[in-house]
Amino acid sequence: MRRARRRAATAFAYALCAALALAPVPAMTATAAAAGTSAGTASAAEGPSVHLSKKEAGKGGTLTVTGRGWRPRTLLTLLICGQNMIGGTNACANGDGRAVTTDAKGAFRRSLPVAEPPKPCPCVVHVATVTGEPHAAEAAFTVAGHPVAPLPKESTGGRLTVLDRPRLEGSSGLLTWFGAPPQRELTVTVGNLGAAPAKDPVFQVGTSHGVFAPKWEEQQWRGTVPAGKKAEVRLPVELTAGAHGDYLVSLKYGGRILVEQPWGVGRPWGVTLFWVLLCVVVPTAVFRIGMAIVDRVRPRAGTSAVNSRTTGAARSRSTGPAHSRRARTGRRRRSATTRDGEPAGLPWFTPDTAPSTTTSTERPTSKGSA
Repeated sequence: MRRARRRAATAFAYALCAALALAPVPAMTATAAAAGTSAGTASAAEGPSVHLSKKEAGKGGTLTVTGRGWRPRTLLTLLICGQNMIGGTNACANGDGRAVTTDAKGAFRRSLPVAEPPKPCPCVVHVATVTGEPHAAEAAFTVAGHPVAPLPKESTGGRLTVLDRPRLEGSSGLLTWFGAPPQRELTVTVGNLGAAPAKDPVFQVGTSHGVFAPKWEEQQWRGTVPAGKKAEVRLPVELTAGAHGDYLVSLKYGGRILVEQPWGVGRPWGVTLFWVLLCVVVPTAVFRIGMAIVDRVRPRAGTSAVNSRTTGAARSRSTGPAHSRRARTGRRRRSATTRDGEPAGLPWFTPDTAPSTTTSTERPTSKGSA
């Protein structure tokens, strides 16, 4: 009994010591995690930054550019740009730019020669990543002696370019086979290379056939392409009724042709079949109508016979019984001749004057014979 109590007391003591030893560990872990999270949040909130050793310098001078908050071991480019780089890198002195790689902490330090950009000031020093996820930062800078001009009105269209091969999606239906306008949907993937987002950009879609110039039509795409991002644009394309052959679909934006896509349109054979049937059916119908008119206008054979019989009866009544007897006698003779197998008289001879068809076997007597 005493041994059991000692064992229970010993186990309780061990458990109490273990609990007291492990109690501070979760608190310290939670504190360290909170500190780490706070540091990460502060670092993320700061983001990439750029600092200049000088705010103004003339051509041929040098300034030192430092930065922090960038991704570790990342290649960066440093450029002096005019007009606050509204026109993209075309406004920068690209030939006098420099490159630098960040250290393990995401910081860098690099000297940059002062050069005059192709565009007037206000100027900036532009720092951007070359690989990986795009990041950029700018710092205001003045190039002494360089012209200064007001900033141009910033366009909401951005700088769009085609990133993938265009496609013409859709198919022709039964109505297109009979001459309806062919329709397709031009699908392109565009990217915004500018510093401003492209909001509801207006494109120009043109269609050309053979050596003729394209016919342009403005179409507005509803959507926004953020700076440095891409989006899929779908625009409808429609040709004229009965169009067939090889066509070329062009897409223009900002006065520059982005892409050209060929389109082979089949011939509407339904229209050809319609004209062939029309050329066959119309003459046949006209012929049938003409024949019907002729049948209605010309006298019928039955009517002529009835008229002949009526005229003969009237004549018989007018000439009297003697003529009727002669007519009946002539008919009996013709019938009898026909029944005996002898041919009837020719139509231009009367039965009494018709030549005999029998051949005489008697030889003619010579002159002077008895």
